[in-house]
Amino acid sequence: MADSCRILVLTLFSLLASSAFGRKSTNKTVTYDSRSIIIDGSRQLVFSGSIHYPRSPPEMWPDLIQKAKEGGLNVIQTYVFWNLHEPVQGQFNFEGNNDIVKFIKLIGEQGLYVTLRVGPFIEAEWNAGGFPYWLREVPNITFRSYNEPFMYYMQRYTEMIINMMKKENLFAPQGGPIILAQIENEYNNVQLAYRDLGKKYVDWAANMAVSLYDKIPWIMCKQKDAPQTVISTCNGRHCGETFAGPNGPDKPSLWTENWTAQYRTFGDPPSQRAAEDIAFAVALFFARNGTLNNYYMFHGGTNFGRTSSSFVTTRYYDEAPLDEYGLKREPKFSHLRDLHYALRLSKKALLWGTPSVKQVDQDLQIVTYEKPGDQSICAAFLINNRTTTPATIKFRGMVYYMPEKSISIVPDCKTIVYNTMTIVSQHNSRNFQESSKVGVLDWEFLPESIPNMDQLPLKSKAPLELYSLTKDTSDYAWYRTRISFDNRDLPMKTGVLPVLQVLSLGHALIAFVNGEYVGFQHGNNIEKSFVFQKPISLRPGVNEISLLGITVGLPNSGAYMEKRFAGPRAVTLQGLMSGTLDITLNNWAHQVGLDGERLQYFTEEGSSKVSWKKLNTGGNLGGVNAPLTWYKTYFDAPESNGPLVIQMNKMSKGMVWVNGRSIGRYWVSFLSPLAQPTQSEYHIPRAFLKPTRNFLVVLEESGGDPREIKLLTVNRDTICSFITEYHPPRVKSWERTGNQMRAVAENVTSGAHLTCPDDKIIKAVEFASFGDPYGVCGTYALGKCNAPNALSIAKQYCEGKKECTIPMDKGLFFGANDACPDIAKTLAVQVRCDHPGMNSS
Repeated sequence: MADSCRILVLTLFSLLASSAFGRKSTNKTVTYDSRSIIIDGSRQLVFSGSIHYPRSPPEMWPDLIQKAKEGGLNVIQTYVFWNLHEPVQGQFNFEGNNDIVKFIKLIGEQGLYVTLRVGPFIEAEWNAGGFPYWLREVPNITFRSYNEPFMYYMQRYTEMIINMMKKENLFAPQGGPIILAQIENEYNNVQLAYRDLGKKYVDWAANMAVSLYDKIPWIMCKQKDAPQTVISTCNGRHCGETFAGPNGPDKPSLWTENWTAQYRTFGDPPSQRAAEDIAFAVALFFARNGTLNNYYMFHGGTNFGRTSSSFVTTRYYDEAPLDEYGLKREPKFSHLRDLHYALRLSKKALLWGTPSVKQVDQDLQIVTYEKPGDQSICAAFLINNRTTTPATIKFRGMVYYMPEKSISIVPDCKTIVYNTMTIVSQHNSRNFQESSKVGVLDWEFLPESIPNMDQLPLKSKAPLELYSLTKDTSDYAWYRTRISFDNRDLPMKTGVLPVLQVLSLGHALIAFVNGEYVGFQHGNNIEKSFVFQKPISLRPGVNEISLLGITVGLPNSGAYMEKRFAGPRAVTLQGLMSGTLDITLNNWAHQVGLDGERLQYFTEEGSSKVSWKKLNTGGNLGGVNAPLTWYKTYFDAPESNGPLVIQMNKMSKGMVWVNGRSIGRYWVSFLSPLAQPTQSEYHIPRAFLKPTRNFLVVLEESGGDPREIKLLTVNRDTICSFITEYHPPRVKSWERTGNQMRAVAENVTSGAHLTCPDDKIIKAVEFASFGDPYGVCGTYALGKCNAPNALSIAKQYCEGKKECTIPMDKGLFFGANDACPDIAKTLAVQVRCDHPGMNSS
């Protein structure tokens, strides 16, 4: 009877424990060996992608996770953002967009695992690299060094996060999805600056982390001298070529950051990285014993509010497989999905086979994985490293064609199922469309007041340092001083004016003299310091000089981050009758933030406390191109449920709020070397909207025309295919049955495969050519050879359908008479998708 009671109690306890994760308990051991991560005794190929919970609203999380799974991922990687969770010392926030527990549980519910990058330093192009501002003001602190104050707060925070994960049963051995955790981040980049204290700190950080939870592996990325308690991993674009290997023969080769493009700072040209280049790099890494690849980012998202680091754009890693709005960027998304499928077809050989390398010549190589004594387990990588010329490779009695700079994957050592250069998957093009529901925006404006010196609360002899003045509570701080002149002090010649010069440590500055706007100037991400020099008008008597110091995020990387400074440091007046006058020590008054921030003009309640003026569209254009001005309007939510952006082409620099929520900084006047803004469109998540009367507020710093602001919907409904006669069939034409490859379809043929997103159908075929077309999706053009019936054939196969396949068949297009037999044929098709019943015009 006692045994029966004990069994009943244990059963009840097991049921209670399993309910903690919302499903049947699936506790898993996580270990590793030299080949791979091992989950429950089974070696794994890990395809991972970074998605950061604060960079998309919670309403987007399930769709992003589902698409990551659809893209062939089995792990999602995220940082933990200390400054979000503890913005004020001892006050924690894990709600709404900060609900990391909810995010991790959603990942687990979709059957994916998690890599948790605790940091606490994360870099991530995130404000202060994730450190809360208050940490900088801890006495005697040195960040990321063997420094007692820093280590105390780092351990306290890390322990809190780990305990939270344990309490919620989120580690894999508890039945949760977390299989890996990371401490610190790319420390080798700064370690030498700290000398012996750097090495001591690395050892301490690793041992501290493992002591908090040792049931899963811990990693350190880009840490060659990582302690044996953790695994050193690679970050970069080409880890198959650059990674010297982990810190020990018993550890697997892991790639924690494969950069899918590059983050942008304001003033940068576009960042791009071809799907073919990423696929080549990943295939090469797996060919060289790698078993985990993480795309950084798989979805970049948006730096809402003031979260981006110095000069980093609001849009983050838009060139990822899922773009800023969570839409699939093709062919990057599908080409990498197909790569994961091909590598999974090779899984047994890669994880249990013995690798061998045959160097055919300087640029051609064959890597084979075979299990000794079992010829059925065999996979090969055929590598052509020639950057501009194709090649043929003879392998086991067969000759294989290899496009330039490509790798073919041969899961059974016979059948090529995938080539990194030949993209079989569809392409798409992003479209921004004006909404028919929004209409013309009716703007009102309100100038920001320039505070009187006597009203400013903080006084000092010299201008105060900007970071320590604002304490990261605002981008803005006022500096004001007074100076008196008589007629003999001022220039007497007509056309000669004094010059105000401000030496600033960054990031930007607006100047007013006697209430009149003088000018705006800024640094950049490379050189944040700048010299402001503008002619000014002074008058006999008292003159007031007002400077608005502006930050664009805090630094996110480098050594001694706690010792970075910004703001005006020397102020002079040049061209006076007595020469140059240094007014740096002239006594200054300060104020943090703008009145509009304090009174919250960006909320309906706050805006109702002040009187706004109508922005006329006729001859009276007061408020247009005015510096330091607030604008407000209302709009109804656009049609459909797709993403929405605000286009700021004629504005300059500032911030935008929708229904009281900041969508981030904009800066369209900072042009790239291409003479274009780095970013013109800014994401407004649908989750921020109401059906009608959405409250839109814009703060413009240096002058713009809000009449040109547009609200646009976003889609990727232009889809394309571009394939040659050398392209293999789709990778999913093959499957593995036991140890044998077989065709899924009876006839494995190549063709143009097109599938509309969501519930849309192909409404129009906009381009079709069989011959030698060229261009990219959205801008295809005919070459010298073209089958005249190509467009009609494409319409016949595709119009009105959700998806279609057009065979890559010369006979279909040319019949028995090939008009250009000497030209290798390419099939290019572009179609437009839309909802059934929508006008196809």
